[in-house]
Amino acid sequence: MIQTPFHPSPHGALDALRSKVRALETPGRADRVLPFGVAPLDARLPGGGLAFGALHEVAGGAEEALHGATAAKFAAGVLARAEGEVLWCRRQADLFAPSLAQAGLPPARVIFADAGDEAGVLAAMEEGLRWPGLAGVVGEVGKLSMTASRRLQLAAEKSGQMAIVVRRWRRVADAADLGQPTAAQTRWRVSPLPSSPLPPSVPGVGRPRWFLELLRCKAGEAFDLELEACDAKGHLRLPAPLAHRSAGASAGPRDLGQGRAVA
Repeated sequence: MIQTPFHPSPHGALDALRSKVRALETPGRADRVLPFGVAPLDARLPGGGLAFGALHEVAGGAEEALHGATAAKFAAGVLARAEGEVLWCRRQADLFAPSLAQAGLPPARVIFADAGDEAGVLAAMEEGLRWPGLAGVVGEVGKLSMTASRRLQLAAEKSGQMAIVVRRWRRVADAADLGQPTAAQTRWRVSPLPSSPLPPSVPGVGRPRWFLELLRCKAGEAFDLELEACDAKGHLRLPAPLAHRSAGASAGPRDLGQGRAVA
């Protein structure tokens, strides 16, 4: 019996070469993503979720730019759905831990590092990203330079962990710094909206709502979306009127609009 030599197709060889190049470009990263579980949101993100082994930014809109409570809950909800402990680096000890628990991240999973100033926060983040086994690293800073963000991005790539910078400023005017370019893979802004209405017969306050804006995304496009805030497991949800619309009807400017791209 004569066996015919096997010759791999040129397309297969090219795909294999591309995979090797990607592995060299992003060492230690397995292209893992963390889906939000909200179809209109995941569908607009490269890979269908928020990338591990990458740096992400989140800030609050308007007055939220100062205290960053909504941005912190957004970050907590993301990492609540990842495995492991979270290193949270802050410049002042004013974070209300029970609010993180409401977003699915209990105090038992959080290691707080009080650095005192922003340089210390960035250094603590970079050091934390070298430790394996963490769900991710969060740091609260106002100014984020291209150099500092590149260092965090490289550290995240090497470890495969997720790094989230919560942008907080001392003055609302300083929030203009959010428009400066960084090496972050995504940049988000979260603004609180009136809570979801309850039926007239039900007393109390409905689930909080957020206006979520993706201002920048590498290999993706900016957009915005109204969502119900994180529940006790870190999950976001479409408000009921949006959840029951068709895909075409839910693509308006308040749902999946054009968004405002920021460099």
